[in-house]
Amino acid sequence: MMIEMVVQIDDIPPSERFAAWRALCDRTTIPMELRSTDEGDFRATMWGVNLGQVMVSGTSVPSLWNHRTPVHIRRSDPELYHLQLHLSGETDVRHAGATTTLGARQFMLSCTSRPYEAFVGRGRTDTMTVAVPPPLLPFPAADLDRLLGRRLSGRTGIGALLADVLVRLGTEHTAYRPADGPRLGTVVVDLLTALLAHELDGDAEAGAGATAGRMAPESHRRALVLRVQDFARRNLHTPDLTPSSIAAAHHISVRYLHRLFERQGHTVAAWIRAQRLERCCRDLADPAQSGLPIHAIAARWGFSHAADFSRAFRGAYGIPPRDFRRTALSQQVQQSQLSDRMSADRMSEGEQDSPRRSPAHLR
Repeated sequence: MMIEMVVQIDDIPPSERFAAWRALCDRTTIPMELRSTDEGDFRATMWGVNLGQVMVSGTSVPSLWNHRTPVHIRRSDPELYHLQLHLSGETDVRHAGATTTLGARQFMLSCTSRPYEAFVGRGRTDTMTVAVPPPLLPFPAADLDRLLGRRLSGRTGIGALLADVLVRLGTEHTAYRPADGPRLGTVVVDLLTALLAHELDGDAEAGAGATAGRMAPESHRRALVLRVQDFARRNLHTPDLTPSSIAAAHHISVRYLHRLFERQGHTVAAWIRAQRLERCCRDLADPAQSGLPIHAIAARWGFSHAADFSRAFRGAYGIPPRDFRRTALSQQVQQSQLSDRMSADRMSEGEQDSPRRSPAHLR
């Protein structure tokens, strides 16, 4: 089970619920001002799932106004991008100079470093949010700025695929193990990257139409890099994935391919190696694959020779793959044992608690 946090305040006296919710939100790394016309009987829930470097959360709230001001940002800013998915209800949002109304199965990208104001005033709203560190998104900040505050569809195309994954993640969390978290995080980030690339490509095409069919050179290069990287990720298992094969698949010269990657700050071979090693790390840390030989995992991700893999792994992470696996699996066992003890303690406390609980229990 991967759920990290679940908050329900229905068992708190009605007059204390909104104060408890506001206190809970105020303790997060993204403080903001909150108001509600339902403060006398505020019924809301919140949950969160940790997927490695990605956090997915969900809320269900009645009427609610929240405002994150420059003062709040100076007080605390985790510097994250948030992709919000509305599941039901409507929310009016102002962010990054845009005003948007979000309905069911619609996304919006926001940034915690920018002021944000949202109002839920037409019935209960259910929302999911994906929190992503900027380094995981392969786009210049200036490109993402153009998408902030815009309504993006989760009803068709890539957006629908991402929405389906998030909805199932929220409703079927008990079907996953903690080790599944980083893998699911990779899936979510890949789909999010594809959605943002699709939107940015649409902007570039619209701009091209307005300029007699000429796409800006930088937009063309960015779109090509994204296609190349997507192709490479889907073919990491192929040992003969090389600059020559990638260039041929995209009808460009090897020299031009190298120039594209140099602009990203690395060589083609180094980028491929890093992607392969990342997948190997993920599988080595997976308890379900603890019986699979290390050389088999390496071969799965395109390392034909065990010695080459071991040397590359040690060079990247400073330890041999065998030591990495042993440490990672040991830590997961310890975390699982700690989680079991905490669950047992919570059950024990629940049996002793009275039906009336104070906001302090939300900590």
